[in-house]
Amino acid sequence: MKEIKDHRLLSLDILRGLTIILMIIVNTPGSWSYVYPPLLHAEWNGITPTDYIFPTFLFIVGVSIVLSFTKQIEIGKSKADMTKKTVIRALKIYGVGIFLWIWPDFNFDEIRWVGVLHRISFVFLACALLFLYTSRKFQIYFGIFLLLFYWVIMVYVPVPGIGFPDLNVPERNWAHYIDSLLLPGVLWEDTWDPEGILSTLPSIATGIIGMFSGYILLNKKSLGQRINKLFFTGFLLLFLGDLVQWFFPLNKNLWSTSFTLLMGGISTLGLAASIYFFDLNKSKYKFRFAHVFGVNSIFAYSLSSMLTIIFYNSKWIGVALNSEFMRIFENIGFPMKLGSLIYAIFYVIILWIPTYYLYRKRIFIKL
Repeated sequence: MKEIKDHRLLSLDILRGLTIILMIIVNTPGSWSYVYPPLLHAEWNGITPTDYIFPTFLFIVGVSIVLSFTKQIEIGKSKADMTKKTVIRALKIYGVGIFLWIWPDFNFDEIRWVGVLHRISFVFLACALLFLYTSRKFQIYFGIFLLLFYWVIMVYVPVPGIGFPDLNVPERNWAHYIDSLLLPGVLWEDTWDPEGILSTLPSIATGIIGMFSGYILLNKKSLGQRINKLFFTGFLLLFLGDLVQWFFPLNKNLWSTSFTLLMGGISTLGLAASIYFFDLNKSKYKFRFAHVFGVNSIFAYSLSSMLTIIFYNSKWIGVALNSEFMRIFENIGFPMKLGSLIYAIFYVIILWIPTYYLYRKRIFIKL
């Protein structure tokens, strides 16, 4: 029987690192005018490979909570102390999200109060508190309740001034209505936000699916048996997501119930495959490039946003490096979409350098 030493998996760090790498690539092409379709989010209903990235990261948040918090409880940390640190960490992540939005102009009149890091902070806080103060059974039932409640209200409950929701139109659903009514500041889509208030509920369910996978990994059975259970869970979630999409379409912007289930299945299968490859079979390929990003994921993501002022803006160094890069490709007749992708990969490599330095110095920025 192979045990998980210190409740830490190399595979989990690598999977997290791959997620961050892909997140950076899709967020920072050489030019938004030249991007391969799979590297763009679905405009509305439907999904692309890019839509896998964020839910996978939130899934990993749930897994990590179970593994890390279990270890802390085992060494005698109190729930009160863990709760305090959890709230502080969630506030820090949220604060970084606000900082990155106003960087570098610091226009406090144009703040976006929700976003990627903001949602990560909400999911982390909710799942951490659920872990600390509720049972596993309650957590599973609560996740199911969130998905069913969201399904019912988004599909069957009339919206004031609109009537029954029309999920083919962004402006005719409860998520849009609540965002436009309650969210202050700048919204990503003017009158609604893909990381808005109501759609945060099913994203918490994504974290809970990750927690369930974490509990599977803590089981005393052999690692191979746990991997088999992860594969079974992943296929079950895939089936349910595919079934539910006929009633509530796959939609990343709304974080629909079907999207939550399908992405939960893909994430669970990805985790199982990663554990099988890196932890069970002890592959000689350690994917250190991804591992470096995985152990300092928030730092790498934040740095990728901050350095855009140099690599994507002529205001600070007198030339927009991405524009110059793309012009070279255009002049030599190189495929522009490929050039745009190569620039994004080049940007990832630039970010890897300071992240690798922290890795070598064993500096892990957890916020």
